[in-house]
Amino acid sequence: MFNTQWVRAFTFGTSLVVAAGLCGAAHAQSVFQAVKDRGHVICGASQGTVGFGAPDDNGYWRGLDIETCRAVAAAVFGDKDKVEFVPLSGQQRIPALLSGEIDLLPRTVTWTLRRDANGINFTTPNYYEFTGFMVPKALGVSKVEDMKGASVCVQTGSTTEVVVNDVSTKLSLNLQTVIFDNVAATRQAFFSGRCDALITDAAALASVRATQATNPDDYIIFPATKYMDALTPAVRQGDDQWFDIVKWSIQAMLAGEMYGVTQSNVDEMLNSSEPRIKRFLGVEAGNGAALGLDEKFAYNIIKQVGNYAEVFDRNLGKDSPLKIERGPNRLFSDGGLMFPLVFQ
Repeated sequence: MFNTQWVRAFTFGTSLVVAAGLCGAAHAQSVFQAVKDRGHVICGASQGTVGFGAPDDNGYWRGLDIETCRAVAAAVFGDKDKVEFVPLSGQQRIPALLSGEIDLLPRTVTWTLRRDANGINFTTPNYYEFTGFMVPKALGVSKVEDMKGASVCVQTGSTTEVVVNDVSTKLSLNLQTVIFDNVAATRQAFFSGRCDALITDAAALASVRATQATNPDDYIIFPATKYMDALTPAVRQGDDQWFDIVKWSIQAMLAGEMYGVTQSNVDEMLNSSEPRIKRFLGVEAGNGAALGLDEKFAYNIIKQVGNYAEVFDRNLGKDSPLKIERGPNRLFSDGGLMFPLVFQ
């Protein structure tokens, strides 16, 4: 029923600890000051996951994680395009952040204790998701319990390595991991039949199925576990101001949705009599100064990038080819997990 290839799993924690030793030099100058002096933000990006981060036919980067980076650029410079994207594999992404190669890592990074304790500050989750398996329907598999002896294509440096091992041990499945060092190789191996299953975040699997499968209907996606992950843009430790700027840039998109402020009505909303909206858009001063930014930083984010609903819908949701339901990524007021904080 299943292939039985085996490649020894890579221990991502070891890579993280080694990389943490590289971050000391990056603290010599504040990240915020370095970004301002350089004139643009450098962000880690995926090696091509439509909906989260991938260049379009004209080479312009698009996706939820990409627009998270653009929101930070809009906040700092008043220009969402003052950005540079560095494609990184799962194994490369955290060392690149810790060493100072990039300023911000918005690339589908799961918030975990060991990462948080080893040189990284997680900001605000921009996507909640479960880890999933994708398998060909022809295998007749529809749940994890059916996967005994299956081979699984895994990208090294990701939390999915741990998930596969945990699931295999807990359910006595004897899953066989086949490890690859980059996204493209992992996906190519799966579609060429080297592995029975592909594991990653379920939304990324939906993107891969929609954009890379010859016939998307030939594949099924189901949860690997019952647990939800918080995919959270991260910065390296040591610069609280930069940490706050990134955190509140993401919060601005969430708050914009809660307040009903959109790209199309944000100029009109400048005349709102609602005190919270006046503070949010910088009509009433204070928030920008607290972060060391222009008072209209949140206005610039909404005007140039949009609120969270707009960003989600055009990249992943109803206005995108993927048509992914928002599910847990709805605002808390709509039954989701997204909780905007107070702008005051």
